[in-house]
Amino acid sequence: MGDVDALKAKVEELKRKIESTRAAKQNGTFSEVDGSTKSGLKVLNLNPKARRTLKGHFGKVYAVQWSGNALELVSASQDGKLIIWNGHTTNKMHSIPLRSSWVMTCAIEQKEGRFVACGGLDNLCSVYAVTDQEAVRASKELAGHDGYISCCRFMGERNILTSSGDSTIVKWDIEKSKPEVTLADHSGDVMSVALQPDNLNTFVSGSCDSTCRVWDIRIGKSVQTHYGHESDINSVSFVSNGHCFGSGSDDSSCRFFDIRAYGEMNTYGNDKIVCGITSVSFSKSGRLLFAGYDDYNCYVWDTVKVGGNTAFQLTGHENRISCVDVNNTGQALCTGSWDTFLKVWA
Repeated sequence: MGDVDALKAKVEELKRKIESTRAAKQNGTFSEVDGSTKSGLKVLNLNPKARRTLKGHFGKVYAVQWSGNALELVSASQDGKLIIWNGHTTNKMHSIPLRSSWVMTCAIEQKEGRFVACGGLDNLCSVYAVTDQEAVRASKELAGHDGYISCCRFMGERNILTSSGDSTIVKWDIEKSKPEVTLADHSGDVMSVALQPDNLNTFVSGSCDSTCRVWDIRIGKSVQTHYGHESDINSVSFVSNGHCFGSGSDDSSCRFFDIRAYGEMNTYGNDKIVCGITSVSFSKSGRLLFAGYDDYNCYVWDTVKVGGNTAFQLTGHENRISCVDVNNTGQALCTGSWDTFLKVWA
């Protein structure tokens, strides 16, 4: 018993050291700059409008992602179609029929845009090669998950990352159709993953176990676990500098975490908003956090403001907003909805 008590005391001492180290790094808060004239922060005076409406889906739109050229985007709908659009002209560049209409996620390869992928309740991640001719069948089908595919993101042309309802995240070799690394630290369905900009070895995930985890793919396990949410985390997104990320949850709140400080920096929500968040995405500067909600609205939060006031609100959809994404240049936001439409805001 003496050895056990000694080990427990050692563990508690290590925990205290960790907490003191984390507290030392948290040397400032948003409340110190919120409303301060010395901070140099400009008051936001924005009025984005829906500049384009993308019409072509005949079912609920579930996912969207901009390409690396900030002009094209891919969307997935439960009408059984994967559509690649020109976000400026609204033209459909490719329409890909899916084997399963129960799709939950889609992705486009960011560098050249030559591959798109999707996944859903069929437990498969299907990868399609985009050519001048229409793709009618998947070039690769990645099978290995025991649950639905909730999110997929390309790590270049050779690899893709998938998260699943089986509580795991897998890095795949697309050419070999085999998993390279399987990560299983979460204790609930993994709903979303986001790659760190300019560093594909690091990514963040959000799960139904109410935690966000930061991973290093080279180590093969999570290196940080962030707490704070009280319900399922549906979406995570990195700020463009890669130091911070945001999350959206069924607990009606969005949260802002800093990897360097290993802690939560801010929370966004108020008593008037009682529905869940489906998707989040940051502006190029990180000043704005766009969040899609179940109440048909996209609320936009000023990330440095403390309290429950939104910067502004985007209205126009007639059903649940299921996905939001800001392009690489930060000049346009795309929202997708269960009303079958996508809207491009600027």
